[in-house]
Amino acid sequence: MDLAQAAIGPGMAVYTRYAKVLDAEGKPLPVRAALALINQTLDEALAEQEGDFDADSRWALTWFEQTGFAEGDYGVAEQLSKSKNTSVAGMVEAGILVSKAGNVRLLKPAELPADWDPLTDKRLTHWEIVHHLIRALEAGGESAAAGLVAKLGSKAETARELCYRLYTLCERKKRAVEAMAYNGLVQSWPEITRLAAEKPRAVVPGTPDLFGQE
Repeated sequence: MDLAQAAIGPGMAVYTRYAKVLDAEGKPLPVRAALALINQTLDEALAEQEGDFDADSRWALTWFEQTGFAEGDYGVAEQLSKSKNTSVAGMVEAGILVSKAGNVRLLKPAELPADWDPLTDKRLTHWEIVHHLIRALEAGGESAAAGLVAKLGSKAETARELCYRLYTLCERKKRAVEAMAYNGLVQSWPEITRLAAEKPRAVVPGTPDLFGQE
């Protein structure tokens, strides 16, 4: 179910149930104003989820909101990284960012390596997971994305939260192309997780899995 519609539906139902809807001051509350309040509360609820994301992903989310996939100034990126307890060099190492000639840029899904394996990734981030899943979904369909989800364990569900956050952000900023990609992953999620449950979970011998067990 689309989260925004689930939030808006009960709010709008009030207008069909009562003759008047009043605000806290006792004044009539127009539907447009009610929608603004609902969307504001929804944004606040989604923002609270950011505490579930790793530091690199929190940086990337803030940077993406400001810059998208376009280039931005290295100095600004490094200053932001300090407030998020990470670094530009670390995120380049993580494989989510490219840095050159005094500028940085988030990598698009199509630019990510097709042979990526989350089980051998030494700096796994929720941001990276989301965009590799989009890459896999667009290149190989739901079965390919399910193959990655089967390896990710609980990290996959947190990545889904990030994907929805990115979708709502793109909708608000009128970034239609990016919104379509994030929405595609959200819409396909039930089938992806169903297929993932049917796949054997692969673990590289002798290395810790996502839960710290060998």
